[in-house]
Amino acid sequence: MLPWLLVFSLGLQAWGDSSWNKTQAKQISEELQQLLANISQLIEKGKLGLDDVFTMVSRQEWGAGAVGCSTRLTMPVDILVIHHVPGLECHNQTICSQRLRELQVYHTHNNSSCDVAYNFLVGDDGRVYEGVGWNVQGVHTQGYNNVSLGFAFFGTKEGHSPSPAALSTMEGLISYAVQKGYLSSRYIQPLLVKGENCLAPRQKASLKKACPSIVPRSAWGAGETHCPKLNLPAKYTIIIHTAGRTCNMSDECRLLVQDIQSLFMDRVKSCDIGYNFLVGQDGVIYEGVGWNFQGSHTFDYNDIALGIAFMGTFTGTPPNAAALEAAQDLIQCAVVEGYLTPNYLLVGHSDVANILSPGQALYNIIRTWPHFKP
Repeated sequence: MLPWLLVFSLGLQAWGDSSWNKTQAKQISEELQQLLANISQLIEKGKLGLDDVFTMVSRQEWGAGAVGCSTRLTMPVDILVIHHVPGLECHNQTICSQRLRELQVYHTHNNSSCDVAYNFLVGDDGRVYEGVGWNVQGVHTQGYNNVSLGFAFFGTKEGHSPSPAALSTMEGLISYAVQKGYLSSRYIQPLLVKGENCLAPRQKASLKKACPSIVPRSAWGAGETHCPKLNLPAKYTIIIHTAGRTCNMSDECRLLVQDIQSLFMDRVKSCDIGYNFLVGQDGVIYEGVGWNFQGSHTFDYNDIALGIAFMGTFTGTPPNAAALEAAQDLIQCAVVEGYLTPNYLLVGHSDVANILSPGQALYNIIRTWPHFKP
């Protein structure tokens, strides 16, 4: 049996900046991956009834409000999004029910959602709490709601992972979803998606910046050039690979960016390096022509598109998680700062040009990102 697609999320960034640092996020993700490695064994033991796997607390039992979502999901879905919501700590049914009522109010009043955002939630008491249920779309992850189930752990104290009871229950919930045909066994590369932190108190020292760190042209030794202005805000984001060698360390990546600029200017006779930004396997963004100038990456699109190039060749193996996360942060930054229209279209280089870029392995990933349109 093939594993299914998993998106590990620490809450939706549109709903608040995450107060959980990368070490804590990594710890939770590693525990989730260990948990999910056992699920196929559960499935192979035979059909499990709902009561054999976990205790379900219905909407009526936790006191859900009358508000409800009605857009249906087509089953089985191919994507599972697992969230963790800091600030929602609970260890018994009474407190978990109270926290969930608070979360429903937050989602419906503050975010204008139709209901609590998730399909199901798991408390540290080891119970499953019904959100919008199996067959209805949640509002948990922009771009994925119509093709995914959204499960969430009630938050734990900062620095702690979900309880053993919660982890075991999540394991049972996922195996049950597969057995009953709500969740497909198909998968592609795991994704990195930002998430929610709605009820946790803000911590000034760890607020996530809207934009990632970008190595400026001066830091990698760019030559001075004069390219045409980009028509802002851009309407497209085009994902590209440079189809050459890759880089994993900062010094190596800076030299590679210099070489790519030389290739464009000396051989192709372009006004500058061909991309707006470049992404290294060190998880860092390198400024190409930047936000305000046209690249020379895609004929007929250079004046209306941001060209984001992953440095390397990604036909068989995709970029690493750090590079993928950096690129997604950059796209979000472009929207926040007004360089990219909120209803932008995300495409692969091969969608708008007769070319193999960005490579099949990378293309398989970006086709599941928000705003993708082939």
